Amino acid sequence: MYVCGMTVYDYCHVGHARVMVVFDMIARYLRSIGFKVNYVRNITDIDDKIINRANENNESIQDLSERFIEAMNEDANALGVISPDQEPKATEHIDQIIAMVKALIEQQHAYVGANKDVYFDVSSFNDYGKLSGKNIDELRAGERVEVQEEKDDPLDFVLWKAAKPDEPSWPSPWGDGRPGWHIECSAMSTHCLGNHFDIHGGGQDLQFPHHENEIAQSVCSTRDKFANVWIHNGFVRVDEEKMSKSLGNFFTVREVLKKYQPEVLRFFILSSHYRSPLNYSTDNLDEARAALNRLYTALRDASVDTDTKADKALIEKFNSCMDDDFNTPNAIALLHEVAKDLNKIPDKTSTASITLATTLKHLGDVLGLLQGDPQAFLQAKTSTDESDLDEEAIQKMIDDRQQAKQEKDFGKADQIRDQLTAMGIALEDTSQGTIWRRN
Repeated sequence: MYVCGMTVYDYCHVGHARVMVVFDMIARYLRSIGFKVNYVRNITDIDDKIINRANENNESIQDLSERFIEAMNEDANALGVISPDQEPKATEHIDQIIAMVKALIEQQHAYVGANKDVYFDVSSFNDYGKLSGKNIDELRAGERVEVQEEKDDPLDFVLWKAAKPDEPSWPSPWGDGRPGWHIECSAMSTHCLGNHFDIHGGGQDLQFPHHENEIAQSVCSTRDKFANVWIHNGFVRVDEEKMSKSLGNFFTVREVLKKYQPEVLRFFILSSHYRSPLNYSTDNLDEARAALNRLYTALRDASVDTDTKADKALIEKFNSCMDDDFNTPNAIALLHEVAKDLNKIPDKTSTASITLATTLKHLGDVLGLLQGDPQAFLQAKTSTDESDLDEEAIQKMIDDRQQAKQEKDFGKADQIRDQLTAMGIALEDTSQGTIWRRN
């Protein structure tokens, strides 16, 4: 599986987080049912945006890209994203890129333009537009207003850019220059996985023209099929517009994680089908936190036993959800059913309770959820909490309430409970004492 990764010139926003979490979920699930997955997610570390941002910051391109690669990895780790098996960088595959461009020219699928850039000849590939369902004639008519004289056809796209002053460049048979964006992914994917592989993925915005261009240049250079299956995750939307840096309506992962636990963001992403639009709002994040609280509460009150086998029928039901185009909303609904059944069992040491708890944890693991300590998750403070009290202060009030109950001062005990409730702290009196969580 090859997935188009990040262009590293800024911090990752929630749209990038969706790509990382969705394909991490797919890799996790495929491995859970017995597939051996070689997961490749590339890094674009050379393109116009990176060059422009480095110039704005008065820093080297390498320093800029390395800084944001490190930040990307920190965000991915926080979200429970397992590192890909391979993470190629464009600048480390210049030889493969040049070889692919050379093959395209030799096979008359590409040409050197008047400006010394190398272009792919779209008219030489009959299946262009098949992935996205685009009509070539309509596309060509729409592009004519911006015809570039150096190209033979307005749809032709650049494979190799001739060197410009103060820009990084590499020697090639057509002169010094640097790769175009589209050719980078074709060279990296075929180098890592071979000419023909199983799954190619990325965000919906890449379907056209990026993935359409990838197919054209890959098939024409290798004379092989390229990818069997294409998977595109939907947009993250804010006020009915796509979240993007160009629109300025994006929220970085780091901004969100100042207010919410990382697993809440992961749960929020997986609570919608990967192909559907994902509507970003604090209300939706709050709902995700509350739903995750319910799952963790069920686990907190039960016992998980690694020696106990998960319920086979429930695993089959879960897999049936996931086999339906990775339907994580239905899979998560099943987790809530398991948690509900678990809560109904009074004896938490019974075989039935332990089996359900173990099953809930197992199914959560497949989705990369329920990875933390239940009590720690439920008591973790975030900036959205109404209470400024820390854990020590909360425990002090609970101890005062317990003391009041022992002294038969039930009015004071109720008053303390009401104060905590008003501040978003829920109490639960059990045979082992009072336990609490943040709502």
